[in-house]
Amino acid sequence: MDYSELSAVQLDVLQEVGNIGAGNAATSLSQLLNEKVDMTVPSVNIIPFDDIFSKIGVEEVVIAVIVRVLGDIPGNILFTLEKEAALKIISKMLGEQQEEITEIGSSVLCEIGNIISSSFMNAIAKLTNLLLLPSVPAVALDMMGAILSTTFIESGQFDEYILDLETQFLQENQKIGGHFYYIPMPGSLEKILNSLGIN
Repeated sequence: MDYSELSAVQLDVLQEVGNIGAGNAATSLSQLLNEKVDMTVPSVNIIPFDDIFSKIGVEEVVIAVIVRVLGDIPGNILFTLEKEAALKIISKMLGEQQEEITEIGSSVLCEIGNIISSSFMNAIAKLTNLLLLPSVPAVALDMMGAILSTTFIESGQFDEYILDLETQFLQENQKIGGHFYYIPMPGSLEKILNSLGIN
């Protein structure tokens, strides 16, 4: 199956899965931060793995939360935020301004990444009846290209396509942009589409 030729219906369904996941994540984050958080998925992109380095700012330094997906559709989830956005979230959680990402800050980001990853995985699991289990999250601060390389290429756990859900948070009237990448092991994305009846 050539994921680069997905139909409009297939992309719409993946967008809807993303929107459900984002809605769940926004609810959980609102409870965690004790304030209203909106989270949307403005676009869904299927990107060939070989092209991803030319489509994103590989030299941009980002905060990444990495979660391995186990179960019926194994792969990796990578949630990325700009460092400044991550520091705003950590400062809000800890109740004081943070200038650098400390060990406590990394723990906060792990929890946020865990909530967001679980929200998306639960959305997929409910719609597909597939079993998804998250690993313990890990946090990395590095250039985007380096994070992608070390996390996915060296592990060999990637399909030829990546599902990129562009995400947008709205918190206290401030927009925070991020990306939610699902890097499936071979056959996993096809299994999702088959389970949704849109193969």
